[in-house]
Amino acid sequence: MTPRSLTLGYVPGGTPAKWARIWAERHPGVPLRLHPVAAADATSAVRDGTVDVALLRLPADTSGLAVIPLYEETTVAVVPTDHLLTAVDEITAADLDGEPTLLPLDDVVAWAGAPGTPIDHRPETASDAIELVAAGMGALIVPQSLARLHHRKDLTYRPIADAPACLVALAFAEGPQPELVEEFVGIVRGRKAGSSRGQAEPAPKRTAREKTLAKQAARAAAGKVARKPDSAKRGRR
Repeated sequence: MTPRSLTLGYVPGGTPAKWARIWAERHPGVPLRLHPVAAADATSAVRDGTVDVALLRLPADTSGLAVIPLYEETTVAVVPTDHLLTAVDEITAADLDGEPTLLPLDDVVAWAGAPGTPIDHRPETASDAIELVAAGMGALIVPQSLARLHHRKDLTYRPIADAPACLVALAFAEGPQPELVEEFVGIVRGRKAGSSRGQAEPAPKRTAREKTLAKQAARAAAGKVARKPDSAKRGRR
């Protein structure tokens, strides 16, 4: 039996509004329920059925999930409004040399050898780290959407020109999907209303852009694993 609703999970800073609007236009009688999830819990929420699909950031443990890379986010440095870095509109990694930096436990920027000098304390979340930036403890490197989400009047951010982009993807369980999940995947992939669909039709091939983003995500995941010892080592200085 076709489910009566679809639940879309999204991590902090995620922007599901565009697809929610299209869904409402095409399926006015089928609610799309938006369910915020912590970055660390996004993939498990899909696996345990809390959500049907999830908008999340890569790299992440996506074992058992099908993943469609969607777009890239600009990486920025969040600093107090009176910080020296605010003198320019855009900075580079070199501008952060020697700068104390905060590395939250839910860090999502896969940057091996990230600039700055991580402080010993690691806050639980980016939200917690923002409070410490405001207290003058250091800069925070995050996707631009998170900087906007946690906007404060006493803080600002600057794009980092040579930083890796943060990849955003849609994830759902591997294997045959319920009809509504197939419908939502089609919307995300730009399928027009009224186009053919169905379980019997072959799965659509990934676009060249999706393949490129998937490769970037794999490299980012490898870099994120490789940098952990380095981060810990710098934090003990």
